[in-house]
Amino acid sequence: MKHVFLALMVLCTSFHLLAQEQQKPILSPRAYVNTKYMDISYGQPSKRNRVIFGELVPYGNVWRAGANEATEITFRKKASFGGKAVDTGTYSLFIIPNEKEWIVILNSQLGQWGAYEYEKHISKNAVEITVPVDTLATQQEKLIYRVKKNNLLIQWDKSGVSIPFSFK
Repeated sequence: MKHVFLALMVLCTSFHLLAQEQQKPILSPRAYVNTKYMDISYGQPSKRNRVIFGELVPYGNVWRAGANEATEITFRKKASFGGKAVDTGTYSLFIIPNEKEWIVILNSQLGQWGAYEYEKHISKNAVEITVPVDTLATQQEKLIYRVKKNNLLIQWDKSGVSIPFSFK
């Protein structure tokens, strides 16, 4: 009887600990943008009173364009992205932010965690474009990707870029 009682106590404690762990909010949940010919999957971080560009995301360094795994963008049709030809397929999306412009990179190596091994796969860059940075009128708490007409908008904190695209 003692052993049964002990086993039940251990089991109840385990369930209680598991339930507590599952209640913790995910700080950077996976977010998705799905359109007819383009999909984007990214970890969506929040500002949480931090200085984003220039500190959390240093200027001049490669950034995964989100949180956790590198952002991935899929083209289901050949496209022009920032004026450069892109074949159908899925790419990791990286950004090198600077104060006045961002370099946006599509890299064919998938499954990258962050940008830690970006240099190892730099030869797989398919597209590199430079776009001007806009100052947003209102602060954007969460990183967002939005498709508006033929532009991909990437916005976070007080910074944003607009990347023109079209499908062939």
